[in-house]
Amino acid sequence: MKNKRIFITGGAGFIGSNIVERLENDNEITVYDNLSTGKKEWIDGKRVNFVLGDILDFENLKKYMKGHDIVIHLAANPDVKLGEKNNKIDLDINFIGTYNVLESMRINDINGILFSSSSTVYGEAPVPTPETFGPTKPISFYGASKLAAESYISVFSAMYGIRGVSFRFANVIGRHGNHGVIYDFIKKLMKNRNSLEVLGDGTQTKSYIHVEDCIDGITYLYEKVRGYEVFNLGTDGSTNVMDIAKMVVSLLNLKNVKIYTTGGKDGRGWAGDIKVMLLSIEKAKSYGWYPKYNSDEAVKKAIMEISGELGWKY
Repeated sequence: MKNKRIFITGGAGFIGSNIVERLENDNEITVYDNLSTGKKEWIDGKRVNFVLGDILDFENLKKYMKGHDIVIHLAANPDVKLGEKNNKIDLDINFIGTYNVLESMRINDINGILFSSSSTVYGEAPVPTPETFGPTKPISFYGASKLAAESYISVFSAMYGIRGVSFRFANVIGRHGNHGVIYDFIKKLMKNRNSLEVLGDGTQTKSYIHVEDCIDGITYLYEKVRGYEVFNLGTDGSTNVMDIAKMVVSLLNLKNVKIYTTGGKDGRGWAGDIKVMLLSIEKAKSYGWYPKYNSDEAVKKAIMEISGELGWKY
């Protein structure tokens, strides 16, 4: 992806800031972010035009999007768990926000979008789960909102000729990660090095993809398709939560840490938590993309990156 004018919603966030670093030298980039979870310092010094803005502010979004070639749409509620307490947040940010992005694209005659969807659109599905699995039955408001957003991208593609790709991510981890199981474990151990709470029963098993592989996948695969496509982006293998807890303890050089579980309904960490997730990535491989790291390797790499950013003292 070179010599493009790229508009990145949520570009100061976890995935966005890593994409900026990858693409800034070869493209003209505008980052559009309300900094609700992103950090301006993650893109300070980068060759980008930063706009403090919200995707729910349609007029502002439309104004600043003008003149771009491609939209990388990452802005979203980043925490699946929040939907349990506020069942409207995903509707507003993930779905209405995506509609605003698409309509701004239509008005400004921008015909390319890369969308960060999620494995949560499948609900509880047989694993490994291919893109063709259906019917999709999300069990979280987050998953439902991402699936609805995908549908609107498909329609905008059919109606207005927008080239779109929805990427159903496994759990993305790595540098600048500021939520999720690894981040939470390290933060807990910074408060108490003697014990570590694990939500659920610890057997929740999911695929983890390093942010480097995630960016490789979206930039590579977007160039390979026309019209509208959906791709799973994950890794080979999966990792359970208890093993992640043990990896964190080991890699942080801690001894005699009591690891305990909270149990939870059916062993889940929270309502809407999918117990087992492993995406089939055979479609992406058929286009020539392969991840560098398997799930365990991605977890270990992310532990070292996130602990360093949080200032872990050995």
